[in-house]
Amino acid sequence: MKIYTKGGDQGSTSLIGGERVPKYDVRVEAYGSIDELSAQTAMLRDMLNGEDVTQFDDDLIVISRLLMHTESLMALGHGSEDKVKDLNGADIGFLEKRIDEISAVLPPIERFTLPGGHIVVSQAHICRTVCRRAERQACRAAAQYPISSNALMFLNRLSDYFYVLGRRLAMLLGAEEILWEP
Repeated sequence: MKIYTKGGDQGSTSLIGGERVPKYDVRVEAYGSIDELSAQTAMLRDMLNGEDVTQFDDDLIVISRLLMHTESLMALGHGSEDKVKDLNGADIGFLEKRIDEISAVLPPIERFTLPGGHIVVSQAHICRTVCRRAERQACRAAAQYPISSNALMFLNRLSDYFYVLGRRLAMLLGAEEILWEP
């Protein structure tokens, strides 16, 4: 099987189920940003392997799998909604549980955290911001097409996960947590 099909040479692509849409379709934009988030998450995971904080490795593998699943949900064409099973409460519950566990060891904050302090912390914040963009694009797609509400919830929780992960990594790596001074 060849990697190129030439099907997109004129600026369109196929969704799951065969529907052809322009490459700028809101669903394509949404799953494209989720794909970017998946690559950024892999980069974070690779960066963690060089540090003594591999305890989040399993989280990031689960998240990578759930991101691929979420991409598939964004790529459903008209009439193919039954071709990919929806995310479920356990998928979202996994993130909520991990957010709670990580938050339990963090000092409370009253101001926004600025990204930075260590390259790994910055990468966690890159994941957070790409996730927020993907969520906005998924919400835009949901305004026009039937998009899984669980996928939207997952993306919302995932950005929160990356936020607390960045704070926890700063603590573990001895990086100063820089708070915004209004």
